[in-house]
Amino acid sequence: MRILRSDLPHCPDLHGAVVVIDVLRSFTTIAYAFGQGAREVVPVDSVAAAREQRARDPQALAIGAVGGGAPAPGLDMGNSPARVASLDLRGRRIIQYTAGGTRGLVACDHAAVLLAASLVCAGATARYLRLLDPPSVTLVVTGVWRDRDGDEDHACADLIEALLRGDDPPRLRYAERVRRSDFGRRFVAGTDPNLPPADLECAAAVDRFGFAMPMNRLRDGLLIRPVPVAAI
Repeated sequence: MRILRSDLPHCPDLHGAVVVIDVLRSFTTIAYAFGQGAREVVPVDSVAAAREQRARDPQALAIGAVGGGAPAPGLDMGNSPARVASLDLRGRRIIQYTAGGTRGLVACDHAAVLLAASLVCAGATARYLRLLDPPSVTLVVTGVWRDRDGDEDHACADLIEALLRGDDPPRLRYAERVRRSDFGRRFVAGTDPNLPPADLECAAAVDRFGFAMPMNRLRDGLLIRPVPVAAI
């Protein structure tokens, strides 16, 4: 299996099996939503699309954040895994927009296999891919911005790659890289109410969940449902 790397601007060019990674916080948030019983997640690539989906389904919970982490206007709540972890979401449908992760998913419209991933489900993501055994896998880091090194996403990609190659590295180093990343340090500072330290700790909980998050392609977009993958 060839293991490749890419970034958000190149998502439309990717083919084959693709894993879009967003540790802080998009795909950490939806992993916790599934952990709280959410039925499915609809990722969208704009705030307007999230509002439109929300209007179609008033029972859905619309989650979103704009660049920098502030809540997306007009949605039900911001992109906070710690807050999601306190909710009863049994049977709920989630609509999510974020400036990195969900935009990347929607842009990967040529991928034959497409997954969302974060550190909390890295192990299950690797196991899912090893079961599929595609010729190649591209790991997409979405967290690199002008003022961010994206190392939280690089850490997740490094762990998934190590597991795909048959290694079993200590997990603590990856959690620490999330905390020390440019964006992670903004959560540690505790000075921005939209970036609570509790979200960082949620994101650094390596392999907390035993499911992968593959995409189902529908006529009008993407749908994510968790797929449990037992440890080997």
